[in-house]
Amino acid sequence: MKIRVRSDILHLYRELHSWVGILAGLFLFVAFYAGAISMFEQPLQDWATRPPVLPAPVSLSRTPELIERALAAHPEAAAGYSVILTPAGAHPARLEWSDGGGRHHHGRGGATVFAALDDHGALVTARQPASTAAGFIDVLHQQIGLPLPHDIAMPIMGVIALLYATALTSGTLVFLPTLARNLFSLKLFGSAQKAWLDLHNLLGIFSLPFHIVMAVTSVVFAFHEQVFVVQHLTLSTPPAMHRPHPAAGAPPVAALPPDAILAAIARQAPGVAVDSIDYLQSGRAMRISVHDPRYSLRGPTSGFATVDPSTGRILSRDYLPGQQPRGMSVITVFFALHFGSFGGTPVRVLYLLLGLGGAALFYGGNRLWVVARRRREQRDGRVRDSLGTRLLDRLTPGWSFGCVGGCSAVLCAAPLVADNGSGSVFAALFYGVFTAAVALAFVVPQRLSEQAPLWLASVLTLAVAPIAVLARPVSSGALLLAGAALLLGAGLAALARRSGRREVPLTSRHRPRPVQAA
Repeated sequence: MKIRVRSDILHLYRELHSWVGILAGLFLFVAFYAGAISMFEQPLQDWATRPPVLPAPVSLSRTPELIERALAAHPEAAAGYSVILTPAGAHPARLEWSDGGGRHHHGRGGATVFAALDDHGALVTARQPASTAAGFIDVLHQQIGLPLPHDIAMPIMGVIALLYATALTSGTLVFLPTLARNLFSLKLFGSAQKAWLDLHNLLGIFSLPFHIVMAVTSVVFAFHEQVFVVQHLTLSTPPAMHRPHPAAGAPPVAALPPDAILAAIARQAPGVAVDSIDYLQSGRAMRISVHDPRYSLRGPTSGFATVDPSTGRILSRDYLPGQQPRGMSVITVFFALHFGSFGGTPVRVLYLLLGLGGAALFYGGNRLWVVARRRREQRDGRVRDSLGTRLLDRLTPGWSFGCVGGCSAVLCAAPLVADNGSGSVFAALFYGVFTAAVALAFVVPQRLSEQAPLWLASVLTLAVAPIAVLARPVSSGALLLAGAALLLGAGLAALARRSGRREVPLTSRHRPRPVQAA
């Protein structure tokens, strides 16, 4: 059955797809590329953070002794400390607390104090700033690269997401009538324009469900405060994060030891694995971070629940995997589909590949627009590219590969800077490389405006590989990072070599001779 659409409607949708894509594409490139990296934010943070020197973690049965000694020596920790069930990576000790906003801000600023007992039972602590490199790349993803306050950047991101959804709809309607013919006539190694067009169509149609999910969930995130207000008004019970906490003046309660809390949780929520137990407000409140491979998670790596510290009874199941109220589970699905926080590592790898494919989709869309616009201008008799064509021709590679090179520069610096680095250091590094790539694209001859930023991004990406295995103790995570950097860097180098065969700009063609009158 053939799908027939009037030619004027197809033309309208094609123009809509092109212009909306141009407006949103560069921002979406940053969001997708940085988002692909952020799929492994926690492993990257573990790798980038310089590990403290501590005795081996105490057993869970000795944790009350550790807590008692730690609170005696550091009474300020009573405001909020965490027991880690499986110490590893960025959480190497059984007990930790933060002087930068609590454990859940770990990696986004401040420092964490880790506590352990030596062989003689003496308290040993280490204060360690966490690397903010991976967290910076995640914020870059959330804010589509905008160096603005979060409250300002998010609504702008929401508008870009709405444009993104419009481009998806119009592009699908344009491609649908010729779906079968186009799918079976792909030529990725022919002319540059045909290769970009076929790659653009291939990536777009096969990753369409993923892009629909990203567009819808991004709009939800951009305006989530309004969503929570409606949710608060419509649900019978307010979400846990909005419920009143125990009064600060209430007398402390005798909190159960960690092993008793775990036993109580196992009875009430079979199958749920507890990652950490957070003792808050001098033991007056408690929150547990959990995961369950059978269900979607509210956060990128965990769900959570509030617990009565004196009995272990679960007080709120709003974000507890598999036991949420219907309204809250709908919100969790939106978060899980965006974060890829379901299905474990295979889903994260899939999201990584889809994110990189999405970035290629947006870059290819802009390249196609430039080529089509240039040929149209040539048919109209122009002997020089229009200002808009020249600007986008140079801005697209500078912006896109400036983002790639900037992220690679951040990863190169992450294990090398003192005290694991602050967000401002990585921001200055990223935007410095980004600006340099854009400037490079505008100052070199036009035929090199794509090739020069590509080589810059390739060199910086390849540099991640030796740093990954030399700057930190060799681990499986470091080897995987090095391998990924080598593959991506080599791919960028191959693309740089191929870019010499790109469409020739009108400015470099000979001006046609006027026809002599007879």
